[in-house]
Amino acid sequence: MTGLAKAQLIELDENLKEKTGGKTVTVQFNPDTLKVTFANQLVESQGGESKGGDQSSGTKSRQFVGAGTTKLTLTLWFDVTAMTQSAVEDVRLLTGDVIYFMIPAPTAKDSNQFIPPAVRFSWGSFLFDGIVEGLDESLEFFSPEGRPLRASVNLSLTQKKILAVEFGEVAKTEGNKPLSPAKAGDSIQSLAGDKGKNGGWQGIAAANGIEDPLRLKPGQLIDLNASAAVGGGFGVSAGASIGAGASVTVPQITLPSVSTRFGVN
Repeated sequence: MTGLAKAQLIELDENLKEKTGGKTVTVQFNPDTLKVTFANQLVESQGGESKGGDQSSGTKSRQFVGAGTTKLTLTLWFDVTAMTQSAVEDVRLLTGDVIYFMIPAPTAKDSNQFIPPAVRFSWGSFLFDGIVEGLDESLEFFSPEGRPLRASVNLSLTQKKILAVEFGEVAKTEGNKPLSPAKAGDSIQSLAGDKGKNGGWQGIAAANGIEDPLRLKPGQLIDLNASAAVGGGFGVSAGASIGAGASVTVPQITLPSVSTRFGVN
């Protein structure tokens, strides 16, 4: 089974081919939404200055000038508190890899001519080749020392033609799951209770890799929709078989409903 596909930004040469030795950036979180915009370039002129206008009334006519653009916009998220390998202390060390594609570099034909590197956005079967037209970086969460820990990058790529849809190799893809930030004093039990999942807080803690569910860092992002099996012993359910090998049927038992909520004072 193939693993979860991560979106990538791949540096291209001037012919929009993958550049030998070029930069490749794998995103930390896949985007939720990709927006593709197609536009034709039109000019307007008063009647009498170009064909098609009503000269007597002075109405404007539109004329296609033979140029079009395709634009891709998306948002990428970065969070150093969610890193499990090669952790860094400043999120700008991650976003700088994306800003790289905004920086003009000398062309292969003329070292005095500078253009931004072409880039391919590749995610599963979705491919888009273009130039980074605009980038907005928002620093959204800071450490007590004033280091930015979380950032969002709004990215806009464009190519000066109407692109046909291209498909790459199909892979398993998944967008960002909604994450809930913990506030001071929150615990996994209290967050799960707010979502009506009092009985499943152990699985949520295990799925998020949280060793101490009673003490969460303020701002820590939690996936409350995730759940993992909790080890230790075995469970018994009505009408289910237990044990290894032998099958034992447990009669149906109806127990009174009990709701338990754990919290931190």
